[in-house]
Order: sequence, then C-alpha cells, then structure tokens
Amino acid sequence: MFSIMSFMISRRRFLQTSAASFAFAALGAHGLDIVNKKPRRVGLIGAGWYGKSDLWRLAQVAPIEIVGICDVDKQLLAGAVEIAQQRTNKTPRTFRDYRDLLKEKPEIVIIGTPDHWHALQTIAAVEAGADVYVQKPISVDVLEGEAMVAAARKRGRVVQVGTQRKSTPHLIDVKKRVVEAGLLGTVGHVEMCCYFPMRANGNPPVEPVPDFLDYEMWTGPAPLRPYDGLPHIRWWRTFMEYGNGITGDMCVHMFDTVRWMLGLGWPKRISATGGILVQKEGKSNIADTQTAIFEYEKFNCVWQHRTWGGPVDPEYPWALFIYGDKGTLKASTMRADFIPAGKNNPAKPIHFECLFEREKYPEDVTEKRIELNAAPATRRHMLDFLAAIERRSRPVADIEDGHISTASCILANVSMELGRPLVYDPRRRMVVNDLVATDRLRRAYRKPWRHPEVA
Repeated sequence: MFSIMSFMISRRRFLQTSAASFAFAALGAHGLDIVNKKPRRVGLIGAGWYGKSDLWRLAQVAPIEIVGICDVDKQLLAGAVEIAQQRTNKTPRTFRDYRDLLKEKPEIVIIGTPDHWHALQTIAAVEAGADVYVQKPISVDVLEGEAMVAAARKRGRVVQVGTQRKSTPHLIDVKKRVVEAGLLGTVGHVEMCCYFPMRANGNPPVEPVPDFLDYEMWTGPAPLRPYDGLPHIRWWRTFMEYGNGITGDMCVHMFDTVRWMLGLGWPKRISATGGILVQKEGKSNIADTQTAIFEYEKFNCVWQHRTWGGPVDPEYPWALFIYGDKGTLKASTMRADFIPAGKNNPAKPIHFECLFEREKYPEDVTEKRIELNAAPATRRHMLDFLAAIERRSRPVADIEDGHISTASCILANVSMELGRPLVYDPRRRMVVNDLVATDRLRRAYRKPWRHPEVA
C-alpha cells in the first residue's frame, strides 16, 4: 500500500540518482581520469569559513595535494592545518602572503578571502598558471571584473565562481522539469529576495591589532579602517569598504540562478532605491533596505532585501520567484515549488526538496559551521570545475557569467547612491551618457596596491 513514507523514500532515491547522474555527466568521458589521476597540487588563499569549506569539498571528490594554505591570521592558519592533518595525514606549508604561495606553482588555487581581495588574487593566480575557484561576488568594482575575465581568457585558464546554485541538485531538477519543460508558459516577471537578519551592526571600540593578525595585509587595497575587532565571519561584510552589501553578497546568488535558468545576459538597464532606513544605531554602512530592478526586453527581475522585520513567505526567506502565465516557480537553496495557474491547466503542482548527503559523507556532520544543504552542491560544482580543467572548457559558473551577475549588483548599488537608472555598455566598459557613474566603475586602491587593468 502506498504511504507518505514510501513516497518520501522514493523521492529521496530519485534525488540521489539524479545527483549521481549529474556528477557523472559533469565528468563525462574524463571521469575515471579525474578519479584515478595523481593528486592535483592545490593552494588555498583565505583559510576562513568558506575557504576551508571549499577545500574540503574538493578533497572529497578528487585526490589532491595541498601545496600550501595562505592567511594573514595565524590562528586561522593553525586551525586549517590541523584539519588538513586529520584529513590528509600531511602537514601543508603555510604562507602569509599569497604571492609566496603562488611561487609553489599550484595547479589549482581556491580563493576564499574577503571580496576586496578577489580580483588581485585571481589575476595573480591565473598569471602563475593556475586554474582558479573563486568565491562570489568576484569583485568590488565593475572594472576589476572586466580585468579578471580578460586575464582568464588571455592565459587560457579555467575560472569557476562559487555560485554553486547552478550545481544544486534540486535546482537542476527544477530547471529541467519546470523551466525547460515550458510549464511556466510566458514569463512576465521575476522577483528575488533576502529577509535574513544578517547585517552586523555593533559599536565595538577601537583596540590594538592582535599579534597573530597582519591587519595591514588583511586590508590590502581597501581603505584602512581603525581596527575594532576581528573582521572575520560577518563583521567585514557590514562595511562597503570590503564588499557590496547584502545585494553584492546575497542577490548575486539568486540573480545568477535566474539568469542561468532563463538564459539571460546583461540587463538593459539597472535601477535601485534604498539605504539605511531602520537600523541606524551601529557602525554598519551597508543598506538595511534595498529594491533593485534589472530590466530585460520582456520582463524585469526585481530584488528586495530587508535586514529587519520578517519574510513575506516564511518558507522562502531567501529565494527567487518566476511568474509565468501558466504557473509560478518558487525556489531557494532548501526547496522549490511549481504552482500551476488556471482551473483548466493540466499541469500538477511539483515540490522539490534539497538533497543532503550525511550518510555518504559523515565527516560533514561534525565539520564546524558547515552548510549541510550547500555541501552537495559545492561537491558537484567542484566536479564540474575539474571536468572543465580536463577538457580546457568553460565551467558552468564561468568567470564571465560571474562577472555579469556581480557587476549588475554593483551597478544597482551605484544607481541607489546616485538616485538614477544606469545603462552599462560592457563593450566600451562605461555607463552610457553618465560620466559620474562611469567614474564609479573603478574604486581607488590604497597604495602601494594597483588596480588591475584590462589586458
């Protein structure tokens, strides 16, 4: 007799089979070559939360030799080395300066540093002959992104961006069974949102820099703020000096996913409004409220975030919503739902659940601060990255796509600052008829660091 439990088991098996099929497809004919290949020489730049997480996910799907781990925080370095010893039975070399690590000629470099370092480190890594896995957003200004794409193409390197929603099993399923199957009909509107209370907003006092942290090197090309505690985890993200706020951090994921699902390129026009409207008491200088509109030929993609109050849909606090005349798609990192429209619509509702792999990878369960829902996606993202390296082809989250998604979010912030819509011309690398906005495509670098040029 059919039961809810048997349905759930069948659904889980389907997802596991689907995920396995995706992994095999990513590897293609090179699958055994990757599995049986001698360990790849890997370097990690940025031994914080997600840098380590990306390294361990790669180690779970392919043999690697950790050439070195680089960080400006000796405590973070020690913690990463301890885990590496447990997982590889070897003690990797450590570095304070990423340029010294790159002299070891790693084949693969994983970059998990704060956003303001991504451009210089990615370009240096590809110039050193490495293929790169860099976290999102790829840059803090638009021209950094242009230089990163140009460097990757000039050197013929594979650069995968950590927008792993494109490798998330249930979202791949959604794209195939809902979007590509035409169940939405004509798409007329897209909404994206984040209502997480994730904006750090304290008032810690200025204090001496601890001996274990090279704060000068941590800051690098960014403005040197007075030191008021360890910048790790969420604190640095609350300042525009190092990133692009909630839009740069969270919208980039959902917007990139929408573009992938619907086959979208650069927006025709970008506009945004918002600011610090509610949470005014702390040091944070990122917007607590923002609405951005990314305009396309036939519909708009609208982003909304609030770091206060509650979500509109508690089941989808960080999500995307695609509206078609035949149905609506809700999707997040945790789940998805297709809801057919119209009484005479023969389509049925479809629910999708996130895949977890606790049984297959039991070490996930005890790993500190791991995102268990994201680990399967990151593993598949790494497999796609490795397959692209084998084939010398473009990965699913190629640097150019990462640049479009990142730059669009940056332009939304510029639009909010200037109070007017912007039209970006990627061929001429300028904002059309707007010299002031064009000037904001490039941030000033703190000396002696030099902003990368488009080669």
